[in-house]
Amino acid sequence: MADFNITDTVDITDVVCPVTFVKAKVALEELEDGDILAIHLNDGEPVQNVPRSIKEEGHKILKLLNNEDGTYDLIVRKVGD
Repeated sequence: MADFNITDTVDITDVVCPVTFVKAKVALEELEDGDILAIHLNDGEPVQNVPRSIKEEGHKILKLLNNEDGTYDLIVRKVGD
């Protein structure tokens, strides 16, 4: 994650879909346009659904990192309305 200047981080490994996206969306809403959020999420439904939903909201997916432990880090740039 050193490639990006991360503004904030949210860990959603303790919740299940659809709450995963809700928590990620709330974290993004608290940031300024252009800020970068790192989202720590589980394999399976979260890694399939959260990136897609965030992209549909208009934000930019910068990177998806597989941590090789059943979790991923999704790096997202907030794009204004």
